[in-house]
Amino acid sequence: MGSVATRTVQEVRFARSADGVQIAYAVHGSGPPLLVDSCWLSHLQFDWQSPVWRHYLVELGRIATVVRFDERGHGLSDRGVSDHSLESRVADLEAVADHAGLDRFAVLAMAQGGPVAIEYTARHPERVSRLAFYGSYAGARSEAATAEDLELDAAFTALIRVGWDRPTPEFRRVFTSLMIPGGTEEQMRWIDDLQRRAVDADTAVVARHQRQVTDASARMAELDLPVLVMHSLGDQMNPFAYSRHLATGIRGARLVALPSDNHIVLADEPAWPVLLGELTRFLAPEREQAPAVVAPDGPDLAQVLSPRELDVLRLAARGCDNDAIGAELFLSVRTVERHLQNAYAKLGLRGRAARTAAVARLLART
Repeated sequence: MGSVATRTVQEVRFARSADGVQIAYAVHGSGPPLLVDSCWLSHLQFDWQSPVWRHYLVELGRIATVVRFDERGHGLSDRGVSDHSLESRVADLEAVADHAGLDRFAVLAMAQGGPVAIEYTARHPERVSRLAFYGSYAGARSEAATAEDLELDAAFTALIRVGWDRPTPEFRRVFTSLMIPGGTEEQMRWIDDLQRRAVDADTAVVARHQRQVTDASARMAELDLPVLVMHSLGDQMNPFAYSRHLATGIRGARLVALPSDNHIVLADEPAWPVLLGELTRFLAPEREQAPAVVAPDGPDLAQVLSPRELDVLRLAARGCDNDAIGAELFLSVRTVERHLQNAYAKLGLRGRAARTAAVARLLART
């Protein structure tokens, strides 16, 4: 089976969600597509320099073409957003998947990404091939929350309002210590800084509140696909019980307890090779089924592209733009774009010249 060189330099793109919010996403790596609904504390560019996140990006890029995005109001996505509802966040994931040209793909839901991934998969079962959870949940707020739990939550909200935007990290260090209690001082300083870079205090409060009232538990029984659930046993941000709830509620789900107290498993702890190994094995069938990349003198395109992808490419060769192709084939423009992106990926093409190169390859064989 052919392959393409691993992209170690990410390509940052922007997708427009249903309500017009621009969602920044990035693509790197090679292999079958893996869409990552990342931890809310993300910044697509800043994460590449991070002693906390970089090992995830490097290693995942070796086993998959990684598509990850900054949540609305965070990172490189549009800021100043007040709507962080489940409906809007699902629309964001839909927009990224469509804009990236993903047809069928695996999903990795991290932390607060769980409800969004569950809802998206329930709505689009034909597009999600596998679903993995890491440190995540179906719903973050328990009906059994005690008065002490509510007081603690109020205290955290007050800390965000008072200290999140301060230049010194004393208030943010509270959250850092919960995320990586086993981290070095360098790693903790990076998380301290990431919090302020990723999101402002007002958005952090609003988004956190809306995430806490989001619950997709009722949708879990509808899922019918391979599911992997991974969670640190000593996670202080999201209790391990959250993943037990996922594993018992989704038919056939496999639960892996990671030997760590860190919400974000670090590169030098024993839990990291466990996490990476489990995810690598889980995605292995996707790599085995991934289409070969076609060389210019390779097999006929009909052996590689789907009939619909060929139809779209033939119309592109006639000089039709995406609107005209969609009208001719009764497809939306987004669907046309997705078919083209899939064709480019199978042909090993990318960049601005991909369309021209694909058309030239088609014409050379007709």
